[in-house]
Amino acid sequence: MILPFLKAMNIVVTGASSGLGAVFSGALVAKGTIVCGLARNLDKLNMLQKQLGKAFIPVMMDITDQKAIADWVKKTFSDTHFPNILINNAGVGYFNNIDELPLQHWHDMINTNLNGTFYITANIVPFMKRNNASCHIINIGSILGKTTRPDSAAYSATKYGIQGFSEALSKELSSYNIKVTCVNPGSIETHFFEQSGIEPHSNMLQPNDIAAFIIHILETPCNMLIDEVTLRPLQPKMKTVELQVPSSPVCYANSCEVRKEFRDEELFEVKFVPTPIKPNDKQN
Repeated sequence: MILPFLKAMNIVVTGASSGLGAVFSGALVAKGTIVCGLARNLDKLNMLQKQLGKAFIPVMMDITDQKAIADWVKKTFSDTHFPNILINNAGVGYFNNIDELPLQHWHDMINTNLNGTFYITANIVPFMKRNNASCHIINIGSILGKTTRPDSAAYSATKYGIQGFSEALSKELSSYNIKVTCVNPGSIETHFFEQSGIEPHSNMLQPNDIAAFIIHILETPCNMLIDEVTLRPLQPKMKTVELQVPSSPVCYANSCEVRKEFRDEELFEVKFVPTPIKPNDKQN
């Protein structure tokens, strides 16, 4: 069933030609919205339109081109045709030691993940402010904007930036009835993560599930704001950890010898190894 809340809304999705962007576009069109899908690959956008129909509008766009973004927004929207939702999904990631990261990769991430997000948002917001209806901006961040890992210094810098950008923007725009939500997903089963160096596993987040969750956020009541959410995949990894049983009775629930072996998103099989009794130990 198409919910009236989203039906006929005008939505802009960046990075729409593949991966999460394509899935977002399909899920939103199924809700009765009009989606302008921005990406550099026009062939992929046209193929997606064949699948989704005329409610998906292909827009060949490099979001790092500030002038092209400004011209397109002014040509597309007006005081009688407003954008309702912006999903800043476009992003690029390269993972390497900082002293081995090519300079161009650094500039690509800064220009796409930060500058591109700024360009499209700064041009869309004036039209959202004039829209009497509630509007929403979704910024796709990353778990690496909340924590870090080796070889992610450059990428994490951009995603921490998206986190701060979203928080400040939410405070700035709330009085205009414009919501801002930053979604920080962990590893997703897409081509992006195939190239990220992250070891795939059977419990990776699924794009369709994330799209359904994004729609849930968009459908929350106008007076309710979900400003930030982090999505982590469960990773049940069975590991055997041999621990020496302390010589005196302890509560293992509070024992640092046990707790220090646990890490986020991991499940351990703990194997206790009794401490050998020395010949001169007293036995009861």
